[in-house]
Amino acid sequence: MKNGTRQAVDLGEHIVADPGICHGKPTFKGSRILVQQVLEDVADGKSWDFISQVRWGGRLPLAAIAEAVRLAQCALLDDHGSLSRKPRASRSKALVPA
Repeated sequence: MKNGTRQAVDLGEHIVADPGICHGKPTFKGSRILVQQVLEDVADGKSWDFISQVRWGGRLPLAAIAEAVRLAQCALLDDHGSLSRKPRASRSKALVPA
């Protein structure tokens, strides 16, 4: 923190959490595209090409989507594929049987 203000945190090559952009929620660098929106699209079964080219008009490279998925994986699973923390089931459509 400099002068009592929070600084942006690089979460990867394509993702940042900047308190001055979208209230500090993770976004893709140089945009206001929320990582959460892209992960929801992936979870809904939309193709990465659709997400990249149609939904976001080519502004989101496939490598950025892959990075978001990897970060989500790391947030949920440890290095051995076991849960590193309990998921919030109430917020996850994927945990509710169809």
